Amino acid sequence: MTDRFRFTLNATDGKARTGVIHTPRGEIRTPAFMPVGTAATVKAMMPESVASTGADILLGNTYHLMLRPTAERIDRLGGLHRFMNWEKPILTDSGGFQVMSLADLRKMSEDGVTFRSHVDGSKHFLSPERSMEIQRLLGSDIVMAFDECPALPATDEVVAKSMRLSMRWAQRSRDAFGDRPGHALFGIMQGGVNRELRAESAEALKAIGFEGYALGGLAVGEGQEAMFGVLDYAPGFLPEDRPRYLMGVGKPDDIVGAVERGIDMMDCVLPSRSGRTGQAWTRRGQVNIKNARHMDDPRPLDADCTCPACRNYSRAYLHHVFKAQEIISAMLLTWHNLQYYQDLMQGLRDAIAAGRLAEFTAAFHAKRAEGDIEPL
Repeated sequence: MTDRFRFTLNATDGKARTGVIHTPRGEIRTPAFMPVGTAATVKAMMPESVASTGADILLGNTYHLMLRPTAERIDRLGGLHRFMNWEKPILTDSGGFQVMSLADLRKMSEDGVTFRSHVDGSKHFLSPERSMEIQRLLGSDIVMAFDECPALPATDEVVAKSMRLSMRWAQRSRDAFGDRPGHALFGIMQGGVNRELRAESAEALKAIGFEGYALGGLAVGEGQEAMFGVLDYAPGFLPEDRPRYLMGVGKPDDIVGAVERGIDMMDCVLPSRSGRTGQAWTRRGQVNIKNARHMDDPRPLDADCTCPACRNYSRAYLHHVFKAQEIISAMLLTWHNLQYYQDLMQGLRDAIAAGRLAEFTAAFHAKRAEGDIEPL
């Protein structure tokens, strides 16, 4: 255990890195995938079940928690870790992305954003200072600077204006965060798909100084090719001795491509959301358990997976409980998807450490290209 936040880089393979983020609440092995616990829960999962998949850290959503049950209530009840029964590290986002994408009647100024809740219409104000206060009340281990994330596509002029506002808010976030030993504040690089704007943003963040750095404004509609185009250069603008976090990514092939380009941390709702809609991610690609081909299939979803869905249940059963709208369907498929994602991260970490990432990624793509097992 450690009483402070630090990052140890253990091995590299090309641009890919593997290491450990040390926090007072435990170590985070990188590259790391963070399951999303939007409202203080990973939907359809018990916290101990999430931990059993190999997850070292969860993500919580500042926007949702500030509205319900409120950060002040969570603080009175002992903080987010105790509230949701998760003893390992938690990263909280700043609330900025959700305000831009979910809130009603929002009005933005230099000071911050005034908006109405999508839950009950109540009026709220979110600023860098208020975001830091909320995340402090939650007790999160990794706090994200407050930023604005414009939707793509957007003109360079719009992206530049938004990025520079985010950099001013980053300085205010740093000032408001203060001195909190054992906790970390991450700055967020913006700049869309423009290399010069990304470089300008990185320089501004480095001048402020953060414990880690995120790449924001990607996975917002620009497509994988454009995202990888940015990742080919943008991580290199950031300090090598700090974690690099790609926000909101993604599909398994997005993750592998991001790790190849030097990313250390990722998060996405995809494995849990897909599980609730009958979509399973396997080593041979995506499986739609609703399809009638699975109705009489006694085989497991993924023969190489150790999750309860694959160890104890058939495709026929998973098809049945999904069609019957039984709650166990969401539970089993979410568990499977989270296990698959964490197995993928462990495979990437092992491959980087052994200097065989190219071999691992070639096998990953080849297996997915085979497609699902043949129907019976």
